[in-house]
Amino acid sequence: MSKYYVVIKRHALRLLISLTILLFFILHVTKFIEWDFINALENKAYDVRVRLTMPNIVDSRIVIVDIDEQSLNEIGRWPWNRKVIANLIEQLFNTYHIDVLGMDVVFAEPDNSSGLKQLRELAQGPLKEAKRFSEILKTLETELDYDALLAKSMRNRRIVLGYAFPIGQDGAQVEAGKLPPPVFSREEVQTYQLNYITANGFAGNLPEFQANAMTAGHFVFTPDPDGIVRRVPMLYGYKGQLYESLSLAVARAVFGNPKIKLGVVTSESSYHNLEFLKMGNRNIPVAGNIQTLIPFQGSQGSFPYVSASDVLNKQVKNPEILKDKIVLLGTSAAGLWDLRATPVEEIYPGVEIHASLISGLLDNRIMENPNYMIGMEVSLLILIGLVMIIVLPLLSPLLATVGTIIVFGFVFGLNINIWTQMQLVLPLATTFLLMLTLFLFNMSYGYFIETSNKRNLTGLFGQYVPPELVDEMSNNLGREFSMEGESREMTVLFSDIRDFTSISENLALAPKELSQLMNEYLTPMTHAIHHHRGTIDKYIGDAIMAFWNAPLNDPHHARHAIDTAMEMLERLKEIQLKFHAKGWPEINIGIGLNTGIMNVGNMGSQFRIAYTVLGDAVNLASRLEGTTKQYGVQIIVSEMTKAAVPEYLYRKLDFVRVKGKVQPVAIFEPVGLHGQIALNVMAEIAHYEQALEHYQQQHWPLARKKFARLCEEYPERFLYSLYLKRIENFIKNPPGDNWDGIYTFTTK
Repeated sequence: MSKYYVVIKRHALRLLISLTILLFFILHVTKFIEWDFINALENKAYDVRVRLTMPNIVDSRIVIVDIDEQSLNEIGRWPWNRKVIANLIEQLFNTYHIDVLGMDVVFAEPDNSSGLKQLRELAQGPLKEAKRFSEILKTLETELDYDALLAKSMRNRRIVLGYAFPIGQDGAQVEAGKLPPPVFSREEVQTYQLNYITANGFAGNLPEFQANAMTAGHFVFTPDPDGIVRRVPMLYGYKGQLYESLSLAVARAVFGNPKIKLGVVTSESSYHNLEFLKMGNRNIPVAGNIQTLIPFQGSQGSFPYVSASDVLNKQVKNPEILKDKIVLLGTSAAGLWDLRATPVEEIYPGVEIHASLISGLLDNRIMENPNYMIGMEVSLLILIGLVMIIVLPLLSPLLATVGTIIVFGFVFGLNINIWTQMQLVLPLATTFLLMLTLFLFNMSYGYFIETSNKRNLTGLFGQYVPPELVDEMSNNLGREFSMEGESREMTVLFSDIRDFTSISENLALAPKELSQLMNEYLTPMTHAIHHHRGTIDKYIGDAIMAFWNAPLNDPHHARHAIDTAMEMLERLKEIQLKFHAKGWPEINIGIGLNTGIMNVGNMGSQFRIAYTVLGDAVNLASRLEGTTKQYGVQIIVSEMTKAAVPEYLYRKLDFVRVKGKVQPVAIFEPVGLHGQIALNVMAEIAHYEQALEHYQQQHWPLARKKFARLCEEYPERFLYSLYLKRIENFIKNPPGDNWDGIYTFTTK
C-alpha cells in the first residue's frame, strides 16, 4: 500500500494534469465546450472511414443520363430548349423503357427560344390583318410551344422534378415557379418541436411542369464548415411546412409512393427527438436538422453513365443498361457548376450524390449517428484515458510507445467493427487525440518542467505580455526583443471607466467587494488585450494602459489594437450582465488609440523600474480617451491609427487640438470591418459625412437641417446633437472666414 502511495505522491502533478486533459475532452464531447479543430479532425476521420468501407462496386440499378461535354458540344450550351428535353424524356420512356426519372435540374422560367412569343405579338400587332399569317401560326403553335411539349411529355409518367431552396439570400424572399405538395403540413410539423433547416425562398418549376410530373424533390446540399458535403437534409422547411429531398422523392416513387412517417421519440420531459423517417418498412436514420449521412457507393463512376446526346440520337450502345432502371438526369460538366467536394473526391458530381443516397435507401444502407453515441464515446474516453493515465507514468519510453500503438490499433478496430456491423458512427478523432495528447504529455513532462528559458523570460515579461508571446520569445532568445530603451513606431491604448470616482463613492461597497468588482472588470479586459498580442503597461486604478509592437515586433500593431478595443466593448456587455445580477452599477468605458513613434524599454529609478512607453504619441492617446465622453462615443482613434488600418470603416468625429498639443489632429470612431457593416449603418454614415462637409464649409442652414434630421432619426447618437448645438452657436457668433474647422479643447 505504501509503495503505491509513494508512486501516486511522486506523480501527483502529472496525474492531476492528465485527469484535467481527460476532463477537457469529455467536456468537448458533451458540448459544454467545443473545439473547432477537434470537430475538423473528426470530419477527416469520418472521411477516412467512408473511403475504407464504401462498396466500390458499380450499382447498375441507377443510371445517370449525363449532360456531359459531349452533349454540350453536339446539342449546344445549357440550358437546352424544352423541345430537346421533351424529346429526351420521350426517348427514355418510349425507346429505352426506363422505370423512374429523377431530374437534377429545374425549369423555373418559360422557354421563349422558339420565337412563338414574338410571332404572337406580330399576329396581334403589325400582322393583325394578315389572315394567312394567323392561320399558319395556329398550325405551328403546338410545335413551337416548347413548354407545352415538355409538360405533355411528363404526363402519366413516373417523373420526379428537382428544385432548389436558394442559400444566402440575405433575408430576401424569392419565389420562382411552384413547389410540390409538402410531405408534412404546418399542423403536422407543429405537433413536434423539430429542428430543421428553413428556407427563405425557392426556385421551383413552372406550374404546368409540376402539375404533370409525379412529384418533385429539392436538390439542396448542406456542406460542413470545411466545405465538404457529407449529409443531405431529407426534409427542408419552408413557411412551417416540410418538403422532401430529390433522393427521397425518387426512392418513394420506386416503392409505390408510400407516405413518410416521423420516427419521433418523446422523453419524460416531453422533449421530442426525431431519430428516423419511416418509408414503408424502411427506417431512414436522420440526425440534426433532419439530415442523413450520404452512403457513398464509391468514387466517381460508381453508377453507369450514359451521354444525353446518345439518348437523343438513339445511339446508346447497350439499350439494356436503361431498361426498367432508375434514371437521374444530371451533369458532370465542369462548366455547369454541379461539382461538389465530398469525402470521396474533391470534385464529385452532385447527381452522383443523389444516386448514392437512392442506392442507400434501396438497400437500407444508411449510417446512423444517434444521440446515445455521445454516451458510448464518453465511456470509451474514460476507459482508455484512465488506463493510460495510470499505466504510462510507470512505463519506460519504449514500452509506453509500444503500449500506446497497441491501444490505437484496438480502438480503431473496435470503431471499424461498429461502423461495418452495426452501421453506427462512433466518433474516432476525439479518442485518438486524447491518447496522443496523454502520450506526448507523459513523454515530454520532464523536459517542459525543467526548461529554463521560458521560466527566465516569464520572470522578466510574464507580468506584461500574454503567455503566447513568452513562448515566442523563448524561441527567439536574444534576437527579437530587448528591455533596453529604444524608439519605434507603436500603437498605444488607454481605457478608463467613466465617472468611476463618483460610482465608487456612491456605491457604499466594502473594500473587499470593490476589489472584487475591479478584478471582474480588469480580468476579461486583460484577456482581450492578450488575445490580440498586446502588452499591458500598467493599471492606474480603473484605467488600463497597453501597447503593441514591443517587446516583439508586430507589423500589424495598429490593427491588433483596434481589434482589441472592439473586443473590449463586446466583453463589456458580458461584464454588465454579471454586474447587474450582483446589483452592481452599470459601467461604461472610453478608449483612446494612437499610433506613432514612442520610446519603449525599462524606465524608472534605482528603487523601482518598469517596462513602459513614453512620448508625445502616448500623451495624445491619453487625451483621446478623455475626449470620448465629449463626443458620446466609446472609442476614438487618431488619423495615424486610421491610416494604418484601412480594413475598418470609420466615422470622422472632428478635427481637434487637444490640450497640451499645438498641432491639430483628425479623430475617428471605428465602426467595423468593411464588408460587415449593415446597409442602414452605411447610409447613416453617408448622410452624416454630407452634414459634416456642410459644417466644415460654414453652410450653416444646410448643416443645421441635415444634423437636425440625423438627431430625429438617431436620437441616441449624442454626436449629432453636439454638432447641432455648435451650429446654433456659430449662427449667432460666426467664426469668420479664416476659421479652419479646428475645435480646441481647453481641458483634458
